[in-house]
Amino acid sequence: MTGILVILIMVLIFIYFWFRERDRKQLLFIKSYQFPQAILERVKEKHNYLSDKDMLKVAQATKDYFYICNLAKGKMVSMPSEIVDVLWHEFILFTRAYEDFCKKGLGRFLHHIPTEAMKSKTVAQEGIKRAWRLACAKENINPKYPEKLPLLFVIDKILEIKGGFKYELNCKNKPYDSNNNSGSCGGYCATDIGCASGCAGESASSTESSFFGSSDGGSSCGSGCGGD
Repeated sequence: MTGILVILIMVLIFIYFWFRERDRKQLLFIKSYQFPQAILERVKEKHNYLSDKDMLKVAQATKDYFYICNLAKGKMVSMPSEIVDVLWHEFILFTRAYEDFCKKGLGRFLHHIPTEAMKSKTVAQEGIKRAWRLACAKENINPKYPEKLPLLFVIDKILEIKGGFKYELNCKNKPYDSNNNSGSCGGYCATDIGCASGCAGESASSTESSFFGSSDGGSSCGSGCGGD
């Protein structure tokens, strides 16, 4: 009996380290991935005011999105950036490259789900809160009391993307913008997603809670789609 128990423990230890090493390799693959130049050129055709330097930022923000989708382990992660979503769309059209990327970086095919196809508004809201938590964790930002925005949440603003999602670090003291329907500061409030004032929400995953705690909250915020 003792021998069987020892073998079982060894098997469990092997499985644990195997999955850990697999996850490490996947994240490393995403971080070092280089998008085919043809994909970047197609994005520039749609946004011809973007420079090559701008596209490097877009590519990095897109990799950040796939990175947090990996960490989410199959849970919905809403898309907080219009320009990243454009690159994602173009990437999907390069079927073989996208399938290979998903296999090596995520271990599964990441489906693109428009907001209107999500099960409910709650799913979309949970998805954007999850995106916020994980993007903050990736950049070592406290999601409840952030001192800056993660690249994924600020890329549309810094590149002045037309129709993009514009997030503000803190909207509390900014005047209401009657010409903008997305919030009192002419954009979406990142601190509302992080719920710095304190509120209850869904439980965080072990990956997320290891960074800052076990609960979160949020309010209406920008996201046009998500990955399942």
